[in-house]
Amino acid sequence: MKARSVFGLRLLTITFIFLVFFGIAFAEVEKAMPEQPPSRPFIISNRDLIEHIAGKPVSYPKYTTQLMNLANQNAQSTRPNNVGQLSELIQKYEGQSYDGWVEFYLKRYPDAIDQAADRTYAMIENMRAAMQEIDRDMVRQWVEELVLAKTFAGLKYHETILRKIADIKKTSHRLAQPDEEAKGIDGYIGTRPVSIKPASYKAKPFLPEDIEVEIIYYEKTIGGIRVFYEPKIN
Repeated sequence: MKARSVFGLRLLTITFIFLVFFGIAFAEVEKAMPEQPPSRPFIISNRDLIEHIAGKPVSYPKYTTQLMNLANQNAQSTRPNNVGQLSELIQKYEGQSYDGWVEFYLKRYPDAIDQAADRTYAMIENMRAAMQEIDRDMVRQWVEELVLAKTFAGLKYHETILRKIADIKKTSHRLAQPDEEAKGIDGYIGTRPVSIKPASYKAKPFLPEDIEVEIIYYEKTIGGIRVFYEPKIN
């Protein structure tokens, strides 16, 4: 009985020493480990970026920055030909301070900021005048065209492409029948079968579809669609 007690005491002592030793070891390892970055991504807002680099940003009334951005885009006020190629200029600036960058830029383009502001403000005045022309009926007409006409046209441009090319070539056109579509044909210009594909199709050489007819390529742009068509010469 006494031997068991001694054995139990020894086992308890060894366990205690083991726990203390490895507890200290783990604590030292944890201290030595570098601080880990946050496990979740986080966002630094544009406002915080500007404030950190250039000081507290200006506060603008609601909607005004959206209008000024639109006017700037329409007037192209801050295009490189007006304010310089900023991505290149910032690389040439060897300093670190924002004030130094301002001085560096203004030495090269002393009037660019005022000229861009004048161009943008002139467009604001044009937009202000246009706003007076907008009434509820015009807004309703615009929404209807956006939701119905432009959506339908965007989904049905195959026939429009065929008709435009046929008009240029002064010939007829038609959409393909279901059995012709199974062969990769989207329509005919005169008697010539053609397929109509987005321009991105060119970059997909491993597509299983084997099209043996002429292909008309197109890409969507802000103002419509750009069509690429080079008919084969028989």
